[in-house]
Amino acid sequence: MQKYDIRRMRISVRVTPNARKELFLQRDVHAFTAAVRERPERSEANHRVQTLVARHFNVPLTSVRFLTGMRAKTKMFEVVQ
Repeated sequence: MQKYDIRRMRISVRVTPNARKELFLQRDVHAFTAAVRERPERSEANHRVQTLVARHFNVPLTSVRFLTGMRAKTKMFEVVQ
């Protein structure tokens, strides 16, 4: 894990639900790819991705806000420190 000096950062995450293996990869400075085992029902996959983002940036879950993409594969998050 890298250490980030952020106060407010917007990131884009391309999500694959129902994956066999869970992963979270950085493609660019503000672009990530995530594969989660949870289904895309009842926001289970969205919540898991939010947890992975918080873990990656080493911030509490409450510091990661979901901005757009609730039903899309590409989601926007804001990470506040």
